[in-house]
Amino acid sequence: MVCGVAHDPRVTIRYAWEKDGATLAMESNPRIRLDKNGSLHISQTWSGDIGTYTCRVLSAGGNDSRSAHLRVRQLPHAPEHPVATLSTSERRAINLTWAKPFDGNSPLIRYVLEMSENNAPWTVLLASVDPEATSVMVKGLVPARSYQFRLCAVNDVGKGQFSKDTERVSLPEEPPTAPPQNVIASGRTNQSIMIQWQPPPENHQNGLLKGYLIRYCLAGLPVGYQFKNITDADVNNLLLEDLIIWTNYEIEVAAYNSAGLGVYSSKVTEWTLQGVPTIPPGNVHAEATNSTTIRFTWTAPSPQFINGINQGYKLIAWEPEQEEEVTMVTARPNFQDSIHVGFVSGLKKFTEYFTSVLCFTTPGDGPRSSPQLVHTHEDVPGPVGHLSFSEILDTSLKVSWQEPGEKNGILTGYRISWEEYNRTNTRVTHYLPNVTLEYRVTGLTALTTYTIEVAAMTAKGQGQVSASTISSGVPPELPGAPTNLGISNIGPRSVTLQFRPGYDGKTSISRWLVEAQVGVVGEGEEWLLIHQLTNEPDARSMEVPDLNPFTYYSFRMRQVNIVGTSPPSQPSRKIQTLQAPPDMAPANVTLRMASETSLWLRWMPLPEMEYNGSPESVGYKIKYSRADGHGKTLSHVVQDRVEREYTIEDLEEWTEYRVQVQAFNAIGSGPWSQTVMGRTRESVPSSGPTNVSALATTSSSMLVRWNAVPEADRNGLVLGYKVMYKEKDSDSQPRVWLVEGNSSRSVQLTGLGKYVLYEIQVLAFTRIGDGSPSHPPILERTLDDVPGPPMGILFPEVRTTSVRLIWQPPAAPNGIILAYQITHRLNATTANTATVEVLPPSARQYTATGLKPESVYLFRITAQTRKGWGEATEALVVTTEKRDRPQPPSKPVVQQEDVKARSVLLSWEPGSDGLSPVRYYTIQTRELPSGKWALHSASVSHNASAFLVDRLKPFTTYKFRVKATNDIGDSEFSEESEPLTTLQAAPDEAPTIISVTPHTTTSVLIRWQPPAEDTINGILLGFRIRYRELLYDGLRGFTLRGINNPGAKWAELTYLNKHRRYEIRMSVYNAVGEGPLSPPQEVFVGEAVPTAAPRNVAVHGPTATQLDVTWEPPPLESQNGDIQGYKIYFWEEQQRNLTERVKTLFLAENGVKLKNLTGYTTYMVSVAAFNAAGDGPRSAPTRGQTQQAAPSAPSSVKFSELTTTSVNVSWEAPQFPNGVLEGYRLVYEPCTPVDGVSKIVTVDVKGNSPLWLKVKDLAEGMTYRFRIRAKTFTYGPEIEANITTGPGEGAPGPPGVPIIVRYSSAIAIHWSSGDPGKGPITRYVIEARPSDEGLWDILIKDIPKEVTSYTFSMDILRPGVSYDFRVIAVNDYGFGTPSSPSQSVPAQKANPFYEEWWFLVVIALVGLIFILLLVFVLIIRGQSKKYAKKTDSGNSAKSGALGHGEMMSLDESSFPALELNNRRLSVKNSFCRKNGLYTRSPPRPSPGSLHYSDEDVTKYNDLIQAESSSLTEKPSEISDSQGSDSEYEVDPNHQKAHSFVNHYISDPTYYNSWRRQQKGISRAQAYSYTESDSGEPDHTTVANSSSAQQGSLFRPKASRTPTPQNPPNPPSQQSTLYRPPSSLAPGSRAPIAGFSSFV
Repeated sequence: MVCGVAHDPRVTIRYAWEKDGATLAMESNPRIRLDKNGSLHISQTWSGDIGTYTCRVLSAGGNDSRSAHLRVRQLPHAPEHPVATLSTSERRAINLTWAKPFDGNSPLIRYVLEMSENNAPWTVLLASVDPEATSVMVKGLVPARSYQFRLCAVNDVGKGQFSKDTERVSLPEEPPTAPPQNVIASGRTNQSIMIQWQPPPENHQNGLLKGYLIRYCLAGLPVGYQFKNITDADVNNLLLEDLIIWTNYEIEVAAYNSAGLGVYSSKVTEWTLQGVPTIPPGNVHAEATNSTTIRFTWTAPSPQFINGINQGYKLIAWEPEQEEEVTMVTARPNFQDSIHVGFVSGLKKFTEYFTSVLCFTTPGDGPRSSPQLVHTHEDVPGPVGHLSFSEILDTSLKVSWQEPGEKNGILTGYRISWEEYNRTNTRVTHYLPNVTLEYRVTGLTALTTYTIEVAAMTAKGQGQVSASTISSGVPPELPGAPTNLGISNIGPRSVTLQFRPGYDGKTSISRWLVEAQVGVVGEGEEWLLIHQLTNEPDARSMEVPDLNPFTYYSFRMRQVNIVGTSPPSQPSRKIQTLQAPPDMAPANVTLRMASETSLWLRWMPLPEMEYNGSPESVGYKIKYSRADGHGKTLSHVVQDRVEREYTIEDLEEWTEYRVQVQAFNAIGSGPWSQTVMGRTRESVPSSGPTNVSALATTSSSMLVRWNAVPEADRNGLVLGYKVMYKEKDSDSQPRVWLVEGNSSRSVQLTGLGKYVLYEIQVLAFTRIGDGSPSHPPILERTLDDVPGPPMGILFPEVRTTSVRLIWQPPAAPNGIILAYQITHRLNATTANTATVEVLPPSARQYTATGLKPESVYLFRITAQTRKGWGEATEALVVTTEKRDRPQPPSKPVVQQEDVKARSVLLSWEPGSDGLSPVRYYTIQTRELPSGKWALHSASVSHNASAFLVDRLKPFTTYKFRVKATNDIGDSEFSEESEPLTTLQAAPDEAPTIISVTPHTTTSVLIRWQPPAEDTINGILLGFRIRYRELLYDGLRGFTLRGINNPGAKWAELTYLNKHRRYEIRMSVYNAVGEGPLSPPQEVFVGEAVPTAAPRNVAVHGPTATQLDVTWEPPPLESQNGDIQGYKIYFWEEQQRNLTERVKTLFLAENGVKLKNLTGYTTYMVSVAAFNAAGDGPRSAPTRGQTQQAAPSAPSSVKFSELTTTSVNVSWEAPQFPNGVLEGYRLVYEPCTPVDGVSKIVTVDVKGNSPLWLKVKDLAEGMTYRFRIRAKTFTYGPEIEANITTGPGEGAPGPPGVPIIVRYSSAIAIHWSSGDPGKGPITRYVIEARPSDEGLWDILIKDIPKEVTSYTFSMDILRPGVSYDFRVIAVNDYGFGTPSSPSQSVPAQKANPFYEEWWFLVVIALVGLIFILLLVFVLIIRGQSKKYAKKTDSGNSAKSGALGHGEMMSLDESSFPALELNNRRLSVKNSFCRKNGLYTRSPPRPSPGSLHYSDEDVTKYNDLIQAESSSLTEKPSEISDSQGSDSEYEVDPNHQKAHSFVNHYISDPTYYNSWRRQQKGISRAQAYSYTESDSGEPDHTTVANSSSAQQGSLFRPKASRTPTPQNPPNPPSQQSTLYRPPSSLAPGSRAPIAGFSSFV
């Protein structure tokens, strides 16, 4: 307001403002300001500023004043007392009245009316109501909905506050005004129709729907309606049952609510499905028209009884007693003619048939007409059987036959005719009665070929002729086999055979037979008859049809004449037919649900004979597509020919698919299998509902709305929705609000926190579980409200006249805190004496002063939000400084009736508060027996003496204790309460179903794990199993089975329906109730694996690589379906993990041949049957052994002790003996000829133990090839190795010529060192040989390198034989060049005196004198007795003892003869041509298991004429060899030495060397044999005077040789000689069986 004044500038003026006569206080009111020019500014005017303002001007020049009245215009007030009432004059209308409000000093322009329908958000109903009006009628509302209204007034300042909401007014319900929507009817069976519908639109339901009424009647007929009442508004389908077959119905549906029935939907019409006819065709007549056809006539049944669309008629004929083998012809319906005619042909001739006619519709056949007996006509007969000739003479023969197999009527007789071959004019015919089966043909010309024909006859005439040719006087014989089989035109399924006929047996060939071996042809394969060609005696080639593609065949032929069948021809070459695509589709294709996104496909693989191509190229192709046609057809290729199942992945959930399978090979694809259908499993929705919205309706509730889940994401039948909500940013689990039913799309959440921001998501759930929640979460805040009480009041400072208190904001602010108000007063005074203080919202403490000492004050705090002041918190305080901590409360107690499963009511008595009032109590709990004390609540009200302790576990024992807290601190804890146990509650968890497996075709086994004990919440009493059959289009109720055994782990559900899917859930229960259900498990019932193994498994090994396995199928009751095949598991005994294999037989056969096995091996075989559901158990392993086979090659060859002329060969046994090893064959030959001769030497080694041979007849510096192979019953492959004889590069040079010094019983050899070669000499070796061209052999080895002389006993040499010696130096490079031979030295010891000639002469003379004296005495005595006994007859007996001379001759020279004569001799001489004379080659030593053979005897010119025998331990083969000298190596340490056995090979004089020994040697000890079984050579020690080194000479085990006996050794002396094997001393090895050496 401007206060203008005119004045002299020299006059000072002052302004003063008054309002309503009172001076305005400008300093204290910040809204009022006075300018220098006197203008008054008022900001933010309000009603308190209304009044009369006066401006006074004061000056020395005088005073003046002016006044003005201020009026304030403002927003209008809210209309008052709004009242809503139902209109009495009009339906669906409400009258609204109100009182006119203050207009805010500005005329009202209009009212705005808002409405809330069913708690929905406010919406503007009328935006401009006449400002003068105070009532209005609201029309067009929806019945059964509740409404609230509010108004606000509008002036030119703006829109005022809304009035209070009216009371909620609900319109009465009315019957629904719209029919149910989308009514669909579909025929389910021939007596039921399924109806489905959706509820009427919500705004036409006019109330809560109570149900539906369905009325239906026969269409187009004046008949009354039938009604079905559905009292559940959530049900929106109905199966109308017990209807009439194949009838059209009209159906209508109406909804009803409490107000009545609504509008019926428009009529839908639907037929029940077709049934089968109920009566047969009429006037059926059947008659035979010829010998194979029957004519039927009939009339159609009345259409009334057809119960569907007539699809035609079936004409049926069957023989009596054979009802299951019917001949059926289908006739199409004929709607023009009243009489129908049809024919059944292809019947047997002259046979009785029952005939019948039936009518059929799509679902099936109607009844048959009554059977009529009809006889087909007579016809000419078939050929006679078994035409044969006998008693064939020059001019006559006898013809025999049998009745025809097909008489085709009554036989009237036979016609026989004969003619000379190809001369018709000579024909003779006779007719015979029907009982005659033989006839003698006479009057023939001798040795002429006749054709003889026989035919049977009926009334219809002569039947088929059987003819054959025969030569008179020449009885027919069996034909010979065809020859010269040739094969051409090889195709996939046929070949052409050319052949030359064999001998015809003097009669015509009536039939050609072709037999074949099919598959991989072995020795034991069967010959099968695969084709025959009849009545073409002159054929020279034929096509063989019906072969399998890509199969090996070998053919042979036979020819047949009247006598019989020829022997088979020689087999043809083996051929393979060409490849072709497979002919058949995989069989038994089944499709099963595997998971939500996969289907399990199974089929029977093709049998091998159906591959029609290379097995490697055979596979399967699978094609699959959605049954509804959406999406494209996909395919998958399975390359494994024996695969029988495949899981199709990445499919849509809860979707039906169609699948087919075909087989293919390299040539092409076979036919597709039948289409199979399958649906993937129901799943959970893969996305949440769409368009989720939330709207806060009050401070504790909100309305949530959503739309349905998109159909593609539902993945099953949606059973309802769950709304998940939680405070934003809180870590707690969301709370869930369950909305049952698929049709609900909104829910009102109540009980929410006030002014809290919530995060809300909605998900849909199916039978399987919860789907994905909607995304993103939507946020909505509840409305605000007055706040809750502030928390935690404490008085940390208390004086006698002042206190300071602190607090925390309310736990439930319910809005934005605007201020706190604190009042305090003496506890004894009334409320209106209180001191009040308002504090800003940030305040958390307050100090009150001016209090009375030692007084009790009551403090009260309350908070304020936009909605007003909230609930107050009160606290007492004593103004004293003597405060203390409180005393503990009393022992808490619980009454038994206050004990629940999860809570107890705890009560206690408070203790002394220590002059500082208790602010709160703290309660702790402890779980017995072993839990620790845990805080349960620290905010129990200070004035409470009882508290409900919740969040406890059921059936658990607890103790409790309490403490009090005041401003000073905590009390001690109270005494612990008595232990108490909470009550049992229903279990919290379900059992875990481990597996559900089909057990039989109508039962399943369920195995489960019980839930954890602490979730049972009591004593487990048992389990409950709920199961139901799963349908595609709805849900059935569960069947319940209780198991009262709490320890059970499995159960069997029996009597289920076959070929159905079942859902199974489990729960546990205790005394209180049942726990939740487990997630569903699904199982397909109807297939189960066999429960028993095949029986009587037998294994037989016919060959070295094959086992035949036979068995019997499992018992029928344990097969659980058709056996589709067997799996044969086989492995080598002791090597199961390495060698186990399986052969799958996709046929229900009872035997199999396992091929390509290892020879002479024990196999274990186990058989399991399988059906469509899988593999059954295996049979117990059965043992079987394959026959022997050829062994593999020896493992390796090694050479050792290689000198210039000899080598030691050793080898290892074959890796796979494949039988009992009988021995080895060693062949060696020089790689290049030696002296122009290539000598091949073969040595057979018997037995399997010594795996070495000493070869000594090699040439120096030559390369030899050795080949060795092992033998079982036949020889296996050979192993080869080459070796070059010494000396090698770097080996030592020859030592000096040895000098020999003889002693009486020993020989000393001295030599000088030679060139050491590339390395130092490591040892020396002495070789010896008989002087007359024997072979060098090692005598002493391992002579130390420092030594240049060596002495050894003569005992190791053969007495009476002269020897040459030579020395070889050895270094790391091998044996060096030998020294030159020494001069010959005879191995003859010096004779003792008693062997000297003079001693023998003396002894002989003395003996002679003694004998003469004795003879003289006897003669004298005899003469004296002669006279005394003259009468004696003089008979004398000859003494049987040998005379002294004979004794001597036996002793001196016959030992070898005796040895030979007392043994079995096996002598085989081989003669060689040499210089035009035949000479015998010398026998070789045959060490029992050595065989020699000559491969090129004439090349070998060293043979010396001799007669000899070979001494054998047992008869053995002895073959002559090319002068090979060989020995076994038996010493396990491979100590090499040499034998003298074979000295006797080269020179026959050695065979007599024993005879040349001096007579003086004692024969008693001359030869010694010891029998021994050990496999190692004995070592015999002999004295040696000159060296303590170990010498060694060795012999093969089991050589038997007469040898000089040595005296035993002193035990203390070290052995220095390794006994030569050929000197058989005491302790040497005796022969072993099968091994003799020549002696």
